[in-house]
Amino acid sequence: MWRFGRTTRTGVLKRTRSCGAQKDKLQKTYPTFTQRRANLSLPPVGVCHARKTGPFLFPEWIGLFGSSWSSSSCAVRLYCSGASNTDPIEIHKHKLMLWFNHLPQEEKQFGGYFSPETMHVEPLILEKRPEEGEGSSISPYRESASVSRSPTVDQLFHLSQSEEHGRGLNVLLYGAVGTGKSTVVRKLVLDWCSGSKLSQFKLVVPFSCEDLCRSSKPMSLRDLVGRKYMHLRRTPFLSGEGDQAREVLFIFNGMEKMKLDFRIGSSELCSDPNEVLSSEAVVVNLLRKYLLPEASILVTTRLSAVDRIPKKYVGRYAQICGFNDPDRQRAYFTSRLLLQSRGKPDKEAESLIEMLYLNLQRESQLAAACFLPSYCWLTCATLHFLHFTDVKAPIRTLTGIYTSFLRLNFGGEVMATGSMSSQEQQTSLMLYVVRTVGKLAFDGVTSKRASFSESDLEQWIGGKTKTDEELRQLAVFRTDVLDFFLVPCVEYNRIVTESSEKRYVFAIPAMQEYLSALYVVLGENKSALEKVTKEVSDIVGQTSEDLSSIMNILSKLIPFRIFAIFNLLKLFPKLFDRLSALSKGRIANTMAAEMFRSEDSYNEDVLDQVEQSLLGVQGPQLKQEADTKSFELYPIFMGGLLHYGNRRLLDQLGCDIKSTTVAQITRTLKKQLIKESRKQQPATELMDLLLLLYEFQNPRLTSEVLKSVKVVNLSTVRMTPLKCFVLSSVLDCTPSSFLLDELNLSSCHITPDLLSMLWPAFHNTHCLNLQFNRLDSESCILLRDLLLEPNCTVKTLHLCDNLLSDRGVTHLLDALPGNKSLQKLSLMHTGLGDGAAFELAERLSQHSGLQELNVAYNNIGDSAALALVDACREHPTIHTVHLYLNQLTDVGKQSLHVRGVPQEKNGRRVKALASVTADSDISEDWHPILSVIGKNSLSWERERVREQLLVFLKDLEWGRKQNQSFWKRLHFHRVERMVRRTLRMLEKGSTTGTKPVTK
Repeated sequence: MWRFGRTTRTGVLKRTRSCGAQKDKLQKTYPTFTQRRANLSLPPVGVCHARKTGPFLFPEWIGLFGSSWSSSSCAVRLYCSGASNTDPIEIHKHKLMLWFNHLPQEEKQFGGYFSPETMHVEPLILEKRPEEGEGSSISPYRESASVSRSPTVDQLFHLSQSEEHGRGLNVLLYGAVGTGKSTVVRKLVLDWCSGSKLSQFKLVVPFSCEDLCRSSKPMSLRDLVGRKYMHLRRTPFLSGEGDQAREVLFIFNGMEKMKLDFRIGSSELCSDPNEVLSSEAVVVNLLRKYLLPEASILVTTRLSAVDRIPKKYVGRYAQICGFNDPDRQRAYFTSRLLLQSRGKPDKEAESLIEMLYLNLQRESQLAAACFLPSYCWLTCATLHFLHFTDVKAPIRTLTGIYTSFLRLNFGGEVMATGSMSSQEQQTSLMLYVVRTVGKLAFDGVTSKRASFSESDLEQWIGGKTKTDEELRQLAVFRTDVLDFFLVPCVEYNRIVTESSEKRYVFAIPAMQEYLSALYVVLGENKSALEKVTKEVSDIVGQTSEDLSSIMNILSKLIPFRIFAIFNLLKLFPKLFDRLSALSKGRIANTMAAEMFRSEDSYNEDVLDQVEQSLLGVQGPQLKQEADTKSFELYPIFMGGLLHYGNRRLLDQLGCDIKSTTVAQITRTLKKQLIKESRKQQPATELMDLLLLLYEFQNPRLTSEVLKSVKVVNLSTVRMTPLKCFVLSSVLDCTPSSFLLDELNLSSCHITPDLLSMLWPAFHNTHCLNLQFNRLDSESCILLRDLLLEPNCTVKTLHLCDNLLSDRGVTHLLDALPGNKSLQKLSLMHTGLGDGAAFELAERLSQHSGLQELNVAYNNIGDSAALALVDACREHPTIHTVHLYLNQLTDVGKQSLHVRGVPQEKNGRRVKALASVTADSDISEDWHPILSVIGKNSLSWERERVREQLLVFLKDLEWGRKQNQSFWKRLHFHRVERMVRRTLRMLEKGSTTGTKPVTK
């Protein structure tokens, strides 16, 4: 619906039918579960997108950081029926390669020219026991001396002394959330399949612990492997006979999701691969070396679960530490941003990476965040969204990127709230994050601060006195999750003394605004009255239903009117609904108030602020208070979270936003946005409003809000591909009858490529202002096509200060015969010469509606200017021609003045604005000429403007001497003062602001 061109309902239906046909086709390909098990060891397309689907899913390794990817378009070829190789091991490698090589949809946003090999950057791995050093975590730019002894995962299985007694090696790879454990395992499996690593193992069997813990049916080890990999059901490596298991490596990814109990009373000893046990008992006996003791095992886990495996069962510990230096981070960014089209280097991407690398080298807050590969991915996704948005790419929003990021890291995770692990006693981990970290973020946004003390963390995340179970959950949360969101403040901690309290900030500044927005939209920001009212309403509502049923029966036997009083109980839930609706309205009012804060009116637009937070601010920076900040993304995230696509992802995280809530918020928000849109907003604030509407992805709301907008003035906003796409997409939601009085895109750094992205927006305006941009002669081809559109509505076209040249004007003139709307055409300072002027004079007669023509400040001489004025005089509607600041002589100026005077008494006059004087008198058009020159003198070629102003002074002095009238001499003095004032301003070289806007 946000595509260029309005999408019809028919198109939506066609896509729906197409999807249905594809689904039917897939069902025919995989008719029954039995046949699926008989032929495949990987899931069909229909189960790729779910996190909790059947036994063939490996959720941890499809994601980059430990969570599943959504693979609704998984179309890999799972089995080659014509293959002659029947070796189970080779079939196993082939199927693993197909599965682990699949690029998820989120990775395809980076261009689709990548593979896991080209995108992988090896994180730092240290062979280190948890008790060594200061805890289990390390900080960026430390442990540099340990890098030289950093092993790879396959090197950890070089047994050396651990090979004694013929027992396999158990390796525990641990690390914080987002350090890349699952990515390392994924790459390791692919390398084994290709034969480049782990050559000592003939069989590698990867398992997802999340999948194993959901298996309630007891089964033997061989059945468990056979269930996952049917072709390995009869492999001799798992028979337990001889020492064949010595060449087997088991991989258990995400061990923190399993409840392993190594007590004999809980997990009995077992050495038979065919004995039926629970999945937890099978894993425990493998680690104990009672079951297949010759096999080696790799276990990955988070920091909080390291102690779940007794130390005597672990041969080697290794900590995965992420990207500890800017060079690793730069390699990661290069792999995703450098190749943007057909595998060729992109110059813009190279410049982007250079700026990013400089910011990382400064040991900035971003460098501390990108210590985690997860945040490297988020940074890449955001920069790609900001700089490489393509009209052909899938629709993406900034809110969607952050929602996907959280789903990739925490999708489907829960926190048990009791001794039992039933569904009713589990809370979504993400919901817990919102209620703790989100509450802290919201407090920071409301108090306008971005850093927090340790006491703040204790207040909002530690909370009041808790039960032992809640304290255990809090300890796990602090160990695994809290450091993922909050990191020590780099800038603040550089200047504090040792006795000062540390300050913490969100790893990525925008994450604070996202979590606070989610906290509000989910309704967690309730007053005490609202919380009590909801609880009472639920109790009374349930009680009233029971009592009403009983009283309805009794009233038939004893028809007393007194029983009707119980109907009053039904009123309380209705009152609560009214109160709830008011609460949702307050959320909408908060969004509008935060969106149009007067103190933020003249800040840079939100997208530029996001870019600066990633790339750093180049040049001198404004001094600000260290702990204050504007949060302009906060209301935009609130709007984006109401979009259905984001609500669907949040539902997978256990954060449910009801459709009724969305409707209530939208109803109030629409009124507020319409009210504010009627006011004249600064250009940056208007850009933020357009971004809010784009993030909302609600065409009906967008259309109703824009109905009250008559002028879209984005002058001086630095347009990027994303901003052009946002503007076009938002205006494309309006009905065909909607028209703007003016679309002002002057001084917006618009290039020919950006002009093509803005094409849909040009169909909704009467006045199109494209001054002071970077358009060339080829851009005029697109503008010509715009003017030739049958329903073209452009009446005024400003192209001043673009290097169009004679060639570009020739393209524009091709539109004159077919255009009926154009009335004013401004080509001032566009590099026109005599050739273009003569051609313009020759072809003006082909257009009957033009009224004003501006070709000032070009390279037009006397003869061409006279020919142009003659053509305008013969034209039925043209009344003004701007010719000042051209290569005109005094004789030429005098001739132009004469040609503008009608030859007959009732003849039509054409104003030829060439000078501030007309012979020995002041030209009646002197004021608009000096006004235009004064506004644009600082952006034009100063020497040429200075020469022209000196010519004006000379003409004025001569004219003043020729007049004896006191009043005329006074008038000459007045005009002279304005010329000298403009000349002084030019010589001072004032740099007081942005480029001017010329009319």
